[in-house]
Amino acid sequence: MSSSLGALLAGLGGGAVIASLGVGLVLTYRSSNVVNFAHAALGMYVAYAYFDFRETGDLVLPVLGLPARVHLVPRPTLATALVFALVLAAALGAVVYLVIFRLLRTGAPLARVVASLGLLLYLQEVVRVRFPVAGAGVVRRRPVLPTAPVRLLGTVVTVNRLALALLAVAVAVVLTVFFRFSALGLAIRAGAANEKGALLLGISPNRLGVVSWAAATVLGGAAVILIEPISGLSPSTTPLLVVPALAAALLGGLRSFALTTVAGLGIGMAQSLILDLAVRPDATWLPGWLPTTGLQQAVPVVVIIGVLVRRSDVLPDRRGVLAQRLPPSPTPRHVTGWVVAIGALAIWGLWTAGASGRHGIIVSTIAAVGSLSVVVATGYVGQISLAVQAIAGIAGFTAIRLMEQRAPFLVAVVAAVALATLVGTLVSWPATRVRGMSLAVVTLAVAVAIEGLVLASDAVSGGAAGRSAPRPEIFGWDLSVGAVGAANFRPRYGAVCLVGLGLAAAGVANLRRNRTGLRWLAVRSNERAAAAAGIEVARAKLGAFAVSSLLAGLAGVLTAFAVTTLSPNSFMAIGALVIVALTYLGGVAGISGALIAGVLTQGGVLSALGGDSGATTGEGPVLALSGIALIVAAILVPGGISGAVRAWLPAARSPQSQPRRVPQESSR
Repeated sequence: MSSSLGALLAGLGGGAVIASLGVGLVLTYRSSNVVNFAHAALGMYVAYAYFDFRETGDLVLPVLGLPARVHLVPRPTLATALVFALVLAAALGAVVYLVIFRLLRTGAPLARVVASLGLLLYLQEVVRVRFPVAGAGVVRRRPVLPTAPVRLLGTVVTVNRLALALLAVAVAVVLTVFFRFSALGLAIRAGAANEKGALLLGISPNRLGVVSWAAATVLGGAAVILIEPISGLSPSTTPLLVVPALAAALLGGLRSFALTTVAGLGIGMAQSLILDLAVRPDATWLPGWLPTTGLQQAVPVVVIIGVLVRRSDVLPDRRGVLAQRLPPSPTPRHVTGWVVAIGALAIWGLWTAGASGRHGIIVSTIAAVGSLSVVVATGYVGQISLAVQAIAGIAGFTAIRLMEQRAPFLVAVVAAVALATLVGTLVSWPATRVRGMSLAVVTLAVAVAIEGLVLASDAVSGGAAGRSAPRPEIFGWDLSVGAVGAANFRPRYGAVCLVGLGLAAAGVANLRRNRTGLRWLAVRSNERAAAAAGIEVARAKLGAFAVSSLLAGLAGVLTAFAVTTLSPNSFMAIGALVIVALTYLGGVAGISGALIAGVLTQGGVLSALGGDSGATTGEGPVLALSGIALIVAAILVPGGISGAVRAWLPAARSPQSQPRRVPQESSR
């Protein structure tokens, strides 16, 4: 009993951070109708900047391309550093709102979601570049709150955990009182409820948005700074704290600060209790292959799915229908000709280019298959799925395990892709009642849980060491990618990847042109009208998710045999954000957008032409560039590169395509 009580009290620290981040999400949502997926990433940057300033007195700028540091004070104290962090967080939140989300106030929900994902990717790369994690440049992180143990209710808990919980409750009380009784709080509520009415009353939504985003970023930064001695600080894991924070915010209805705080504390305590039960010597109920951290990550997933499915409707209301504005989806034409032409060009490159060029073609081909998965789910059905990498990881490791059991290569591929399709469909089944932002929340949470529960398992992936794929063969013909020296990245495996891309693109094109694709587009355009026309909306969504999962599984299998060692890091949840970012930039509503995304991916054709032989998708400058490009595309070019080209070509080719002016009648 005392052990369980101690675990619950120990979870107060993590629960307080979840609660504070959740309150920040509620604050931004109530003021600007934005679910900010980059909320924890903003707090992460503020925390890194605080710890660096505490030791050096330097301001580390978050804008790549500008000078990295500006020296402010020679000997900062704790008070000076805390004031610096609060001012920096407020300024950062205000700038983010004014530069990005103010321009998207009347935009489509999809545009707001992808802009926040782009901001997350950019901040993650800024932290990696500007704050070293090894070597002489690493700074010491001094805790703000005392870490001394105290005895409470017969068990021992540290002071900082109790202080964090009390601070979280105090913040919730202050915000609740502020929004109920203060003039500014009432103005923010009025502006969120009816923006036009607020303008008529002289209330500026933009001014209120600046205040709310500044306050939310201050909360996020303070939470991450204070939790650092307990959970650490990492550009890979800290941004994903937004998942349990979203769970808490959803339990609070994205409106109640008090309920969000209680939910956050409860989630943190539940995660701590699960960890305590899992590590006990008598924990015979837990399979040995199941990672304990994955069980903790499953808690917010269950909460998110339960809340959204219970509160969501099978069909959207009229406001949801009117808000769904997506880029037009062109009908694929001359598919056979394009497949032959692009395939011939790629094959010529495989047999004439050097090792880096062949590697670029292989990486771009696999990335294009993964992007086709996004095109089907988002471009054709309007559903934002962020579980692409998780589904791909299941297929990749399944194919390796089957071949280790001496299954033929083709059998392993088919079985792995079939399993990925089944898992993706089962995961998506509860999500048929949610859409848009809600589906993005669900799939991101599921991706994090799969990464922690399945892909991190020693039985599946071999743990951090990963697994090496056996050499694939068909009728005794060696199709492996690896070789010695300049012969590495063999053209044979590149040809296998091209065949996979060709079949995937042709299949997606045929689906888009037949009745299935028309049903998907009808559901994307107006679910209520589609249902009135006799289309089973849930069935259409499940079919699209199945095809999307099949394509993600195929990309995962091709990845498994294209690398030396496949590890859980090959399929991190953040990688799915990169895929969505590049696909949206290329053009999320068409096959050409997936091909452009493949060319643009890190280590792909564009990288090879530029002399960059980086091999790891999702790392390096591609994160920052993808993030910036995604934000710009969400604001200025929602149709992506391919959409902009399609809009420009008719006007460039034929003046008759320009709208004609109707001569006005004479007034006489």
